[in-house]
Order: sequence, then C-alpha cells, then structure tokens
Amino acid sequence: MIPTCKAPDPDTRRPRFQPPPNACDAHCHIFGPGDRYPYAADRSYTPPDAPLAHLQALQRTLGLSRAVLVNASCHGADNSVIVDAIAGSGGRYRGVANVDGSFSADDYRRLHEQGFRGVRFNFVRHLGGVPDMDELRRVLGHIEPLGWHVDLHFDAQDLPQYDTMLSALPVPFIIDHMGRVPTSQGLQQAPFQVLLALHRRNRNCWVKISGAERIASEGPPFTSAVPFAQALVEAGADRILWGTDWPHPNIARHMPNDGDLVDLLPLMLPDEATRRMVLVDNPHRLYQFRS
Repeated sequence: MIPTCKAPDPDTRRPRFQPPPNACDAHCHIFGPGDRYPYAADRSYTPPDAPLAHLQALQRTLGLSRAVLVNASCHGADNSVIVDAIAGSGGRYRGVANVDGSFSADDYRRLHEQGFRGVRFNFVRHLGGVPDMDELRRVLGHIEPLGWHVDLHFDAQDLPQYDTMLSALPVPFIIDHMGRVPTSQGLQQAPFQVLLALHRRNRNCWVKISGAERIASEGPPFTSAVPFAQALVEAGADRILWGTDWPHPNIARHMPNDGDLVDLLPLMLPDEATRRMVLVDNPHRLYQFRS
C-alpha cells in the first residue's frame, strides 16, 4: 500500500520577521488537486492535495512574493501542475522539473520557455534511492546549454561517497535541506564537514538552508538547525537559497508551522544585507524572475 503523507499545518501564523520586498521561497511544492493533476502510479507516497491557491494564501501570510516550485516525485515526470502555476504567476514563479530518459532536446527547450530552470534528482532511500547515473549524465548534457542547474536530494550519510562526483559536475548544483544532516550529531560530523568544504571550494555548489524541521534534534521552533545554516552562509553566502519546503511531504515527526520557519531567518542570516542576498538577489540571479 502506498503511504499517505501528513497534511500541512492549516493555521499558518503570521511571522514576526518581515521578509524584504521580492523575497523568494526557493523550495516549495504544489500537490494536485489529484483529479486535475493525477499522481504517478509508481509514486512512493500519496500527498493530501496542496494546490496553488493554498500556496498563494501561504505566501501572503508569510510576506513572500516569489517562489521556485519544485515538482515533487509523486507527480512523476508530468510537470503540468508546475507549468500551469508558472503561467499564471506574472513572472513571479519558476520551476524545477522532474524528467526521465524520454525527454528530448525540444522538450527541454519547451520547459525553458515555460519557466523551468533546473531538474531534480533524488538519492534519498525512502524516495527510491540512487538514480540511473547514465540517465543523469544524459540529462546534464541537455541542461548545460540552457544554463540550468541540477537539484540534488541526499541522505546525509551518503554525502562523503559522492564528494568526487559532485566536484566534477559540469553545471551548478544545489544540495537540498542542508544535506539532511542530523543536528544531534553536531557540526563536526563528517557529512556536514564534507558539505562545508565542497561549498567553500566549488563555485558550482549551492545549498538550501531549508528543512530545519527535518534536521533539528528537537521540535518547534527547530533552533538547533541555526548553527548549521550559519556555517553554510559563512562558507559562501552568495550561493545560499532558502525555502519553506511547504507542504512538507514525508515529515516523520513534527509538522512545522511555516511562520516559525520564517522567524528562523533573522537567526540564520545575521544582517540585513545577507538576508537580501539570500532571499532576493541569489534566487533572482539563478532563476531570472521576470517580475
């Protein structure tokens, strides 16, 4: 039986921190509605519907105006839910696509015109594990001429073994959710030190300081994640992104209130200039928003 995810917190509170104008949620999802955008038959989970209108309401509450919509694996390689959301956004949304070996050069060009700027690959065990590496290389060959990036989702324990592969990637790559490193194992844990070193030395390496609720050793407001975000920002603030990960698929423990996640930002990002860099300038540079 395919497991069903928890629904997001329905009562998002307005955060105390006010993001700067044009602030971007650089990692969020839209699920369904399933009767219009069916979920893939071979999906590893079924989410409760979390449609565009709910994301738009969330953004108004949180004080965000731009978004990067990462197509979730439960939609398979059908990107239509993101295509339609971008088309109605007035240039404020961009997309990260799910693809497979059937996609042609024309398919990638069409996605580019529709507002996509990257593809995502999961290496996480509960989402299917290591992808076909030959297919990954073929996809990189398609996206490199377009100036796209590849979004990579790892289990923390696997980061050291992929250090060499990541260092050789020919396109910008983003490590999701601070590498999913458990805060309970401290800043000196090997996976986090590998990620920090990679981020310092490799200009292609970007990191999302998202997923505090996934890595924190305690429940809300997840402040044990703050030193990890601070270390990554110090290693290369000009290649840091932030996102809510709404509606938080596959959360095993504490479903966050997104207002709490926004209120972590002034702790993670120590000054106004850095906040603007991470929330506005970096995503605009990578995703080329039109509005």
